[in-house]
Amino acid sequence: MPIREYTIPGLFVRDHLVPVPLDWSKPDGATIEIFARELCDAARSRETLPLLVFLQGGPGGKAPRPTGGGPSWLAEALKTHRVVLVDQRGTGRSSRIEGATMAAFERGEAAADYLCHFRADSIVADCEHLRKTLFGGVKWETLGQSYGGFLTLTYLSAAPEGLSACYVTGGLAGLDATADDVYRRTYPRVAEKNAHYYSRYPHDRDRIGRIADLLAGNDVRLPDGDRLTVRRLQTVGIDLGMAPGFENIHWLMDEAFSGSAEDRLSDHFLAAVMELTSYDANPLFAVLQEVIYAQGDGATAWAADRIRAEHPAFSEAHRPLQMTGEMMYPWMFQEIRSLRPFRAAVEALAERPRHGRLYNPQRLADNEVPVAAAVYFDDMYVDAALSLETARHVGNVETWVTNEYEHDGVRQSGAVFARLVKMVKKRGGPRA
Repeated sequence: MPIREYTIPGLFVRDHLVPVPLDWSKPDGATIEIFARELCDAARSRETLPLLVFLQGGPGGKAPRPTGGGPSWLAEALKTHRVVLVDQRGTGRSSRIEGATMAAFERGEAAADYLCHFRADSIVADCEHLRKTLFGGVKWETLGQSYGGFLTLTYLSAAPEGLSACYVTGGLAGLDATADDVYRRTYPRVAEKNAHYYSRYPHDRDRIGRIADLLAGNDVRLPDGDRLTVRRLQTVGIDLGMAPGFENIHWLMDEAFSGSAEDRLSDHFLAAVMELTSYDANPLFAVLQEVIYAQGDGATAWAADRIRAEHPAFSEAHRPLQMTGEMMYPWMFQEIRSLRPFRAAVEALAERPRHGRLYNPQRLADNEVPVAAAVYFDDMYVDAALSLETARHVGNVETWVTNEYEHDGVRQSGAVFARLVKMVKKRGGPRA
């Protein structure tokens, strides 16, 4: 039974909270809770509509909350579907993991063991349980954004019988790509984004350099007490791959100094940087960032940090200062307040020599579920070449390669989701 039902302007909402095993290989063991929110057009609440489950980006991302200005894809989907928004385990209202959670573990290895139950295979098992118990086992469609595309490949590997069609936006993972492979491809793309940024805003070359010099020579504190270092400032570049990212960063830097003397950073700037570079809202995004690439033998061993050494332009002393992207570094778990409780666990995860397989190559090759995937040619986070290679090894996949959108294209325009739906329909899908 749903825990509550209600109507907000234009939407009928049904909330669910379901217990599931922490470890799906031990169904009688410890349990956690999974939260799912079901949405449909308020005028169609009694109709039987096709189901669409949204596989959120991440890792460690909770489902979006419906608001009047919600993501464009949601408005488009609600014209035809009943949409299911799932908070992935460990996020939002699904047994959320925070620093206090880590306090229950005396050793980093034990905490790492716990966190290994929050990877793609467990998330897919949760979704299948929801489909069977809440929705009568009816096949559903999936929309996987970014990491949600990784989840889609795991879903197609583990339980394709539950799927009628899959839509993927910026998220076809390399099936055998290691974390090292990923970051060797990522750093050059981030460098290109930096070059484009400074071409658009040439005056920011000197301005950001002055900010970095001030930080390097002074003990500057954020409102929560953390020191703002140059390397932490560089991490705001994670936004460079999103549609409004260049402007977000430019206007942040535009108000960096308090007064024309430029000898003190403004309170506004420090508060904004703290919010952008802290992980109170989604610590698992940092904690599990490299683990999502781990399969079989081999430790990730802080791949982003090791590969960074191959790219000296990302040095803190380089000018113009190069901003980094979706990379997590060991120092973050010492210097960022919200991540410190995870330090021992993340160090243990980084050295773990073996991880379970997330993709089944044979099942993917034999796949019959129609899949339509948007591959963003200039994607900073997910390499387009790796995505196209994956598409060649997964059955029944049709790709749409475009440079019209950045990584967040599906959030920016409902036309992206609409096009993917049309691609599947032209091929006779979704499956009955």
